[in-house]
Amino acid sequence: MPAATRPAKTALIVAQRIVSDVIAQGLQPGAALPSEKIMLETYHIGRGTLREALRLLEFQGVITIKPGPGGGPIFMRPDAGHLASTLVLLMQLANAPFRVSVETRYGIEPVISRLAATRISDEQLAELGKSVEEMSLHIADERIFLDSNKKFHDIIAWSSGNPLFGYLVDSLLGILDGTRLGIDYPEHRRKAILKAHEDIFSALSSHDPDTAEQQMRRHVKAYVDYATKRYPDLMDQVIAWDTSLR
Repeated sequence: MPAATRPAKTALIVAQRIVSDVIAQGLQPGAALPSEKIMLETYHIGRGTLREALRLLEFQGVITIKPGPGGGPIFMRPDAGHLASTLVLLMQLANAPFRVSVETRYGIEPVISRLAATRISDEQLAELGKSVEEMSLHIADERIFLDSNKKFHDIIAWSSGNPLFGYLVDSLLGILDGTRLGIDYPEHRRKAILKAHEDIFSALSSHDPDTAEQQMRRHVKAYVDYATKRYPDLMDQVIAWDTSLR
């Protein structure tokens, strides 16, 4: 017989009901949730349970608590940083090295680019072109360059039309940036990245799925080869939850 499952905590159930109600009401980020008095009456719970439910939602990035008179819970749209933090924690508990994240990226980004080639909109292409231009203009500034690099991959992931790919790539890039862990990107490497992005952008602009997939696979493999050659110890290192995403 299957093992008995532990009933969900009341606070978790309330948090889930709040999310369902937010979606049903079509609330947009920045909108205020009902007052504490109204939620206590709506969900038929005590103040302690409601506050625990709100803490759960705040931890997940679903709400922020506005202090002071007239304050209260404000609906937010969680970003991928919460997913990245959870993934790093799970990988640390599984004793999984940095290499695991690198392999995951190599497995999914070429497929994402293939989808994006057939689904990307003109507006997304324009944003993608801007990110390539920013990288070219700021190739000597590693910080700006890497910000534009992340934007490039984010746009492609979201333009695949699959939001799960969007969140996964966004969270993986937060882990894989590597600068917090000691990975450096000298100018010759930044130039190679820029050239790869130009080639990928060209394939996406032509709505060519085969070439887009091939170019992205080549680009990510170059990252894998670079990290493996220059930072072999890091590739086999388990990234600690409390240091990787600061």
